[in-house]
Amino acid sequence: MGQPRVSIQTQDFDLGAEVAALRAHDKGVGAVCSFVGTVRDRNDGQSVSTLELEHYPGMTEKAIEAMIDEAHRRFDILGARVVHRVGLMQPLDQIVLVAVTSAHRGQSFQACEFIMDYLKTQAPFWKKEQTPEGARWVDARVSDDAALARWGITASNA
Repeated sequence: MGQPRVSIQTQDFDLGAEVAALRAHDKGVGAVCSFVGTVRDRNDGQSVSTLELEHYPGMTEKAIEAMIDEAHRRFDILGARVVHRVGLMQPLDQIVLVAVTSAHRGQSFQACEFIMDYLKTQAPFWKKEQTPEGARWVDARVSDDAALARWGITASNA
């Protein structure tokens, strides 16, 4: 059995190793698209010193598995992998990886963006930022809802 499709973890991840494992032994792979999200030092104009992510174990993985299933239904992809970190992180830290394989690049680009748009709005994560004014919980943005609407999915996170 290969690697799982979804990992929620506190430790960092290695993009090269993750992509190598995703495409290992599949000679049909002609394209790999990956996205790595990192922690910024600013959000909504405020300085951010740390970001803390919480989740519901089991529920979060199940929700992301359903996203990957939906990507397989919508796009001609061969495989997908999502790694999402939780816990306390600082600016420059890697926070999320989405990697998708397909025979041709177009499908993997689209599926990668679809999964990421879905993650930003629908995955059950809770973010807390430390700013000079103190801690604050971060909500999904209206722009994230608009990104998801491109795929015909309505969300109301505002």
